[in-house]
Amino acid sequence: MSSLAVPGMARPHRWLRAHPVAADSLLSLAVFAIVLIGSFAGRGRATEPPGAGFLVLSALTCAALAARRAAPRTVLGVTSALTLAEIATDRAAPPRTQIAMAVVVALYTVAARTERPAAWRFALATVAGLTAAVMVLGAPPWYSPENLGLFAWTALAGAVGDAVRSRRAYVAAIEERAVRAERTREEEARRRVAEERLRIARELHDVVAHHIALVNVQAGVASHIMDSRPDQAKQALAHVREASRSALSELRATVGLLRQYGDPEAPTEPAPGLGVLDQLVDGFARAGLEVTVAGGPEAVAAVGALPAAVDLTAYRVVQEALTNVHKHAGPGARAEITLTRGPDALSVTVQDDGTGCPPGGAALTGGHGLVGMRERVAALGGECVAASGEGGATGFRVRATLPLPRRP
Repeated sequence: MSSLAVPGMARPHRWLRAHPVAADSLLSLAVFAIVLIGSFAGRGRATEPPGAGFLVLSALTCAALAARRAAPRTVLGVTSALTLAEIATDRAAPPRTQIAMAVVVALYTVAARTERPAAWRFALATVAGLTAAVMVLGAPPWYSPENLGLFAWTALAGAVGDAVRSRRAYVAAIEERAVRAERTREEEARRRVAEERLRIARELHDVVAHHIALVNVQAGVASHIMDSRPDQAKQALAHVREASRSALSELRATVGLLRQYGDPEAPTEPAPGLGVLDQLVDGFARAGLEVTVAGGPEAVAAVGALPAAVDLTAYRVVQEALTNVHKHAGPGARAEITLTRGPDALSVTVQDDGTGCPPGGAALTGGHGLVGMRERVAALGGECVAASGEGGATGFRVRATLPLPRRP
């Protein structure tokens, strides 16, 4: 039975919350009833029964409470003034201070809905004014229980209203902080997902663009010489098989990054770097692109050990630049790789002499490959520039500068 009674009890509460004026009107009637009961019950020490003037003032005072939420300060002033008028004109001994119950409700409303400094000022003025009036105008002695009771009720109303206001502010602050934390957590999660998707997209583009370009060229060569020179066609197809195998291996390692922790067959191969630059150069050489490294293997060895992120980024920049040379520089183009390590940065330059960029062309934005190179380099705090050759020469130049920690 109790479980069925709870929804029925909750419905009137919700209705009152949705209709504040009706709720305050009911409250004013309740306060008026309390004032009447208190005035008639306290006739033991009064010389006269409550008269018409007391009833009218009490009705007006309690009726003002219907607007306590719309105009709390005005209602406090009206109820205080009517209460003072009743105390000054009442001939009972002691005065019937039950009318001050409306002031108690109005003062509570002001304290609960006003900032603390203003609320305390209103509370002190109301408590002091009513207490002084009843002590001066009421029957002696000034410290009678009725006078002290009026002081206690009004002071308690101000204190309770201030406590309720503080509690509401505290709960609102907690809710706002929880909402802000949830929003920040969702934004951080979206940002990390976007960064991870971008990183995987760059890896896939680098792997696919490089190897598919080699496979395309070698397949075209094999198709062209299949009838006239079958031995060379077989060699070209072997290069296709090797490039496709390398592409599958790198794709498997990249896609393996998406596995959950503990999944089987997690990638164990180390990420490519400048240590395998000779294999990258040999792959392009077999595809018909002449690639040289300035300074030879000694220049690569002179670079020394690099941080893993810098090593991978330098390798991907060279890979993407050579892929672009192979696709866009034209037949007979040559490319040169220059690696220079300074005290605090590694410079990687890939220069070709092809016809893919006119002399004196401005820095280019390019497609996904150049955008991916710039994003990789920028993620490490470096700079990547792709433009035409220096000094009015034909060709294209990609130069990336990657910051390094200082050597001890």
